[in-house]
Amino acid sequence: MGDPKGFLTTAREDWPRRPVEERVRDWHEVYVPGALLPIVRAQADRCMDCGVPFCHEACPLGNLIPEWNDLVALGDWRAASDRMHATNNFPEFTGRLCPAPCESGCVLAINQPAVTIKNVEVAIADVARERGYAPPRPPHRLSGRTVAVVGSGPAGLAAAQQLTRVGHTVVVYERDDLAGGLMRYGIPDFKMEKHHLDHRLAQMEAEGTRFRTSLTVGLDVSADELRGRYDALVLATGATAWRELPVPGRELKGVHQAMEYLPYANRACHDHDSASASGPDPGPDPDDELSAAGRHVVIVGGGDTGADCLGTAVRQGAASVSQLDIYPLPAAERDEDAEPWPTYPKVYRLSPAHEEAAALGTAPEADADARLFAASTLRLTGDAAGRVREVHLVQVTPEGRRPVPGTERVLPADLVLLALGFSGPSQEDGLIAQLGIDLDERGTLRRDAGFATGVPGVYAAGDAARGQSLIVWAIAEGRAAAAAVDRFLTGDTDLPAPITADAGPMRA
Repeated sequence: MGDPKGFLTTAREDWPRRPVEERVRDWHEVYVPGALLPIVRAQADRCMDCGVPFCHEACPLGNLIPEWNDLVALGDWRAASDRMHATNNFPEFTGRLCPAPCESGCVLAINQPAVTIKNVEVAIADVARERGYAPPRPPHRLSGRTVAVVGSGPAGLAAAQQLTRVGHTVVVYERDDLAGGLMRYGIPDFKMEKHHLDHRLAQMEAEGTRFRTSLTVGLDVSADELRGRYDALVLATGATAWRELPVPGRELKGVHQAMEYLPYANRACHDHDSASASGPDPGPDPDDELSAAGRHVVIVGGGDTGADCLGTAVRQGAASVSQLDIYPLPAAERDEDAEPWPTYPKVYRLSPAHEEAAALGTAPEADADARLFAASTLRLTGDAAGRVREVHLVQVTPEGRRPVPGTERVLPADLVLLALGFSGPSQEDGLIAQLGIDLDERGTLRRDAGFATGVPGVYAAGDAARGQSLIVWAIAEGRAAAAAVDRFLTGDTDLPAPITADAGPMRA
């Protein structure tokens, strides 16, 4: 601890966000560039270096949080980078995208605002990149064993990097044109600019990992071909089978899944950046079926994906945006009886997208931040051309989500986006059937505690087997699955396994 009384003398200070009026005119990250480093050392000094650091338990990666907090407070960025990368392959991803269950587990959070762990994490990762503290680590020798990783999201990338570094020849297969999975085309740039992803992919290629993009395993190459070519397979395809909205009017034009809308918007950003990094942004085409420009947008679903749609629609120039959340308005503070410390509480949080909606007044029919809580969709109605024009909704009770009589209301809607989560891996490519892998009762890949699927040499990691979860769990799964594969290939392993496949929260 640089300052044993830091938690008493220093108030929490978060990385400031750019003014709403400025940031909604571009797709850059929402935070003020260069404003984090001047404050982060004092914030790291608030860490109490607890005898029992519950932040470790809250983080599936087992990040050495008090250690790198102390090193940042002392200004030893190289050592802080070494500590962080010992447990996390991609801290710039988790620092920007993870909801930080570690902060909920911070001992200081019992009666004060938690340490800004995410901000310290981002600062270390960015300084490490700028100063070259995390260079490529190619293996000293090759093992002669080969591994195919199917899917290039955080679980697949973590598994691939770990296996490459111990000498196995690893090829990552990705069906999109560029690697990164949902981090590439599902996460908007205002949450994480893609140069962070590109930097890590370049690091992995320098280490020896190979990437095969625009190739769907199960269609372009069969499971039998892959098994015949490689000594082991890691399935990290994600949980891409989206949930549907079974209400009248779902078939109307203008009703789309969030993961149809967000990738399209991300590709448009990428295409513009590739065409002219300095040229003017032409903006969205109002005649585009998947553009929110000039349209009344209703987002069904109150989670992070819905918030991503909200921020995207605001930037595209929507006439109005409303987000429907079936859950009631959360309390401002933790319910100590229902969700005692150090559990991750369901409290009211104002994401950057909701802050933008509140400041701009994008949803006059909704609450201040564009969300309608305890709201359930009854039906969608359209015009004579078959295009959606209205969303009919009703308030529901907190328990049982039963409709409350007399609360039906109508929202104008030219574009309806369904952000209802995901049920498990897609089976459209036939890969699961070709391998003969069973699904469990949640519709995810069945595996044992050691990540093995029951098919010899085939392992499963990430959302495809765990179910929809957090990026920090995906990276932990990728690291642990890599250890299991290395043991299968060599009889032993020195790779860390931060979790077992049956550990922690399983999300359907």
